[in-house]
Amino acid sequence: MTTSTTTPLASSTRPYQGTVVPAAGVYDLDQAHTTVEFVARHLMITKVRGRFATFSGSVNVAKVPEESSVEVTIDAASIQTSQEQRDTHLRSADFFDAEKYPTLTFKSTAVELDGDNWKVTGALTVRDVTRPVVLDVEFDGANTTPWGTQAVAFSASTEIDREAWGLTYNQTLEAGGVVVGKKVRIELNVEAVLRQESQDQEVGAA
Repeated sequence: MTTSTTTPLASSTRPYQGTVVPAAGVYDLDQAHTTVEFVARHLMITKVRGRFATFSGSVNVAKVPEESSVEVTIDAASIQTSQEQRDTHLRSADFFDAEKYPTLTFKSTAVELDGDNWKVTGALTVRDVTRPVVLDVEFDGANTTPWGTQAVAFSASTEIDREAWGLTYNQTLEAGGVVVGKKVRIELNVEAVLRQESQDQEVGAA
């Protein structure tokens, strides 16, 4: 691999109302450096962490940050929890029913500044059920890669009630409680790369 000798990019960040935001442009999720994870309770006492390995999406950072948007599509069958039998069960009709509903999607509907961080409201669709969620988002920084592309990073999280999306499977424990907790925490660590046409526009404006 060689370092790019293309025209240097303009500044990858900019000040905005007392905080720092990425340069405007469309950024595509880098699947190799992004994690889409969730945490759920098991037997009311422990936490099981899982992830989706296959997904695609983009972050459109607008000149006015509140006008930005996010769209993500996730492959339901790519769910992984490090236990093959459990993963097979999660793909089944008891949970995600991946054969019938192959994708999960998220599409933002509003972006607002919240102190130094952001609230991103959007529509999460699972098993053809769409419900609103609010992500707490932090901009983690930006940098130019050794190959001349511009990368930005975000972390985001929220907590949902899985039953609101029809994921109602459970078993009652003899001592009380249930096998799988209703609350699920979603944790995202995102790296996204500036799309080529956005990069060309930025260089031209520099």
